[in-house]
Amino acid sequence: MIHTVKTGSGTELIDITSDIQNVVSSSGVATGLCMLYVPHTTAAVTINESADPSVRRDIMMVLNQIVPWDADYKHLEGNSPAHVKATMVGPSELVAVENGQLLLGTWQGIFFCEFDGPRTRKIHVRMIPGE
Repeated sequence: MIHTVKTGSGTELIDITSDIQNVVSSSGVATGLCMLYVPHTTAAVTINESADPSVRRDIMMVLNQIVPWDADYKHLEGNSPAHVKATMVGPSELVAVENGQLLLGTWQGIFFCEFDGPRTRKIHVRMIPGE
């Protein structure tokens, strides 16, 4: 299944946990794995704290400090920082599913990471049934 995410700014972390749980619930898979894959070179997916929105801001602040927008990049499109951030965070996550529920920790959520927006993005969601 392909899930669409509309981003609203240049860089942001969007909580997609409930969207992914809806995909899991409608899949009929009770036990197994949920594979998430972002097919973009300037976006990523990660799992982190979802209870406090300031964590998202802190993550973006540190990524922007580590990978500044104004450096001697050679990529002609001008979005090299987005490519670097996407490489650092990564394009995929694998989450266990039990009793039809994502097995996330109490404070964990799944986040789509936009580094070159705003855009309409895709995230591939694949269910792998278990025993």
